Amino acid sequence: MDYTTLTVKVEEGVAQVTLNRPDKSNALNEAMWQDIKAAFDWCDAEPTVRVVVLSGSGRHFCAGIDLSMLMGMNALIEERCDARKREKLRRIIIGLQDSVSSLERCRKPVVAAIQGACVGGGLDVVLAADFRYASEDAVFGVREVDVALVADVGSLQRLPRVVGEGVAREMALTGRDVTAQEALSVRLVNRLFPSAEATLEAALEAARLIASKSPVAVRGTKEVLNYSRDHSVDDGLRYVATWNAGMLISEDIQQAAMAAMTRQSARFRD
Repeated sequence: MDYTTLTVKVEEGVAQVTLNRPDKSNALNEAMWQDIKAAFDWCDAEPTVRVVVLSGSGRHFCAGIDLSMLMGMNALIEERCDARKREKLRRIIIGLQDSVSSLERCRKPVVAAIQGACVGGGLDVVLAADFRYASEDAVFGVREVDVALVADVGSLQRLPRVVGEGVAREMALTGRDVTAQEALSVRLVNRLFPSAEATLEAALEAARLIASKSPVAVRGTKEVLNYSRDHSVDDGLRYVATWNAGMLISEDIQQAAMAAMTRQSARFRD
C-alpha cells in the first residue's frame, strides 16, 4: 500500500511502521491519522506480518496533533444547524479514536520505539501499543490541557491502566513533561536505551523473538490479555478456557513439542 506520511517494510515476519514527517516532528495531520489506521489494518490482515514495530523518523517520535489541523476544524464542520455541526465534530473525534485503537485491535503485537518528544496525540498512539521502549532523551506528556482541550483519543482511558490513577491524573491535569527516567519508574515504558538507534534495534530484536513463536499462540495471547484487562478474573479465566478449547489443538503445538524433544528450533507457518 502507498502512504503519504509513513513508511512500512516487512522483514522476517516483522513489519516496521515509521512515522515519516520528520520536518514536522511527525505531528499528526489528517493524512497521518488515516495512514496509521490503514497501515495497522493491513498489518492485521497480512499473514506474513507477525509483529509490528512502530517508530518515528528524525529527532522526535511525535509532537502530537498538527496544530494546522486543529485550526482548520471549523471549516470541516461548517453547518448552519448547530446539532449537525456537533454531530460532524463527534464523527471526526470518533474517527481519530479509531485510528489509535487500530493498534490495539491489530491481532499482531505492537512494540513502540520512542525517542525525543512523545506528547499529546503521540502519547495516545503509543499507549495503544502492547509495550514501549524509549531512548534516554524521550519526553512524555498529556499536552491537551495546555491548548484548552480535553484529551479525547485515548490517554485518559489507557494511561491510568498503565501508570495508575494518581500519576495519570497528575500528568493529564498539569500537562507537565515526564522524563524518560520517570517514565521508566512509573512503568510507562518497559526499558530505556542510550540512543534512538539502540531503542529501535532493541524493539526489532524483541519483535523478532516474538515472531519466532507460534503465530496462533501469540495472537491468542494478545486477545486474551486484552479481554482479561477489561473483565473480571473469573470472566478472563472462562474466556481463555473457551479460547483454548477451540484453538489449543493445532499443528503449532505439535511442532513445538517435536522441537523440544529434538532440541531444535520450531518453524511455524504464517
